[in-house]
Amino acid sequence: MNGSMTKLLVPLLATAALAMATGTAQAQQKKTIALVTNVAADFWTIAGRGLEKAQKEHPEYNIELIVTNEGTAAGQRRELDDLLVRGVAGISISVDDAPHATEQLNKVAAKTVLITTDSDAPQSKRLAYIGTDNVAAGRQAGEEIKKALPNGGKIALFVGTMDADNARERVQGIKDAIAGTKVELVDVFTDQVDFAKAKANIENVLVKYPDIALLSGLWSYETPLIYDAVKAAGKAGKVKIVGFDEDQRTLRGISDGTIESTVVQQPYEFGYLSATNIIKTLNGDKSWIPADSKLIVPTQVISKANVAEFTANLKGLLKK
Repeated sequence: MNGSMTKLLVPLLATAALAMATGTAQAQQKKTIALVTNVAADFWTIAGRGLEKAQKEHPEYNIELIVTNEGTAAGQRRELDDLLVRGVAGISISVDDAPHATEQLNKVAAKTVLITTDSDAPQSKRLAYIGTDNVAAGRQAGEEIKKALPNGGKIALFVGTMDADNARERVQGIKDAIAGTKVELVDVFTDQVDFAKAKANIENVLVKYPDIALLSGLWSYETPLIYDAVKAAGKAGKVKIVGFDEDQRTLRGISDGTIESTVVQQPYEFGYLSATNIIKTLNGDKSWIPADSKLIVPTQVISKANVAEFTANLKGLLKK
């Protein structure tokens, strides 16, 4: 290689290095936003579709759905720690155990934009809550229970953990709605998001309370398990079912008459609003935050009258 070629090669290499460095810097500047779930379910797949809409509108961000299967404060803590190490710009989380998660959430809020969705942690320093008024949703379910049992009867409720705000609030709403009626709540059974335990809880209740009139699952996976257990016990139609959320088996049970109704949220909106409002905040706009820091998304009752239309719309959301 002669001298003139050597002189020419140096600036070319320098230019290439500069281009690579610029590209790397641009990639590093692309901020990440994450939504952390409290369980794996179709509910969160639908929320993910809302995130996908936000991603199309804001290609300058990376928007991720972090599905946690453990359903505990410790499991969510690990996810949050990992996200902080990655330096994410904003996090939305469905809080599994608010009393035990508040300290960790405050640490997160000090380093990034933090909001809650689906299940709140109002004592934390989260910026806002986006989701359901769960007491109102519980009352809605309670009205459905009273409609299913006009003459009263014994009922049992099933939920992952009463440590979650949404669980406590839904139970409170149901109790409010059935107060002063002949509907009797025998107990609230928890399963710590262990599907085998949830199934056993339901089967045990059907044996222990042969006169049980209605079972209600307060989280998305419990109503399908109730549906299966009631059918397996030959009590379809005899033991009424009122549920929450829009699992495929829940909708099938409404269609075939085994399930009376289910109270559904709008997880698509939870995902979309979580991402877009975090982005607004990062851009200096907090005008979207209500005075009480709660952005409420209405719930809807799905019964035999509207299940076909709702199911068709849902299939469109779940289809890639």
